[in-house]
Amino acid sequence: MDWKILSTVFTSVFIAELGDKTQLATMLFASDKDTSKLTVFLGASLALVVTSALGVVAGSFISEYVSEKFLHYVAGIGFIAIGVWTLLKA
Repeated sequence: MDWKILSTVFTSVFIAELGDKTQLATMLFASDKDTSKLTVFLGASLALVVTSALGVVAGSFISEYVSEKFLHYVAGIGFIAIGVWTLLKA
């Protein structure tokens, strides 16, 4: 196992998930006094695992047909576009 990749992915996903809609939705579910906190945790964790698995499968499939360098450019342009859009909407 490549610990550098593991820590980079963990840190990136952890920071990206802080304060997003997923975390807010999870907090709302957990705020219900009649709801098991363990159930909310397991449901949210399973959802993140499944969506991450879909990302890995899609990335593996796409990388067979598109170069890694091109994917980096597309991802970079996408993040910049989202940032510009967010600034314009503010």
